[in-house]
Amino acid sequence: MTAICTHDRDTGSQAHPTPESELAELAELVYRRYSMQLLSFCLKLTGGDRPWAEDVVQETMLRAWRHADSIADAASDLMPWLATVSRRIVMDDRRARRARPQECSPEPLEYVPADDQWEPLLWKMAVADALPSLTDAHREILTETVLRDRGLKQAAEILGIPVGTVKSRIHYAIRALRQALDEGSAG
Repeated sequence: MTAICTHDRDTGSQAHPTPESELAELAELVYRRYSMQLLSFCLKLTGGDRPWAEDVVQETMLRAWRHADSIADAASDLMPWLATVSRRIVMDDRRARRARPQECSPEPLEYVPADDQWEPLLWKMAVADALPSLTDAHREILTETVLRDRGLKQAAEILGIPVGTVKSRIHYAIRALRQALDEGSAG
């Protein structure tokens, strides 16, 4: 790495001013030489979170550019300095995340399970509204099984029909009910 003469901090005098083009050239050289190695290091620090690791590399390179005048005189290997800066950035990010709790879950709200007490009531109301459009046999089987919440054996005993017939009627009644509900929602 080429050394660039900068402000002498001890004497307060300037040996040779560092032009901005030389600082930009130095920043580009640092990026080309260390970015891949630094990204690999940051991926380990962030537990494999590539977007976060890339953000850390970007912030590290930005800090290197801001301190180009002081790192220009450093030894030829800047990786220890860059690694230290990256590690501190990751630690600061982790502290910031813990300092303020997340306000909402990162998953979409429509996927969050909720105990909906209205759903069964609304379903029963929709079924009750659609029942008049069904045949007597379908209406009767849905009334016993859906609206009165009875099991197959219980409904078969009340209606005086075999359990197999109850199953068959439920199948066709639900099919007819679906069609009636679809027509009701379209109209």
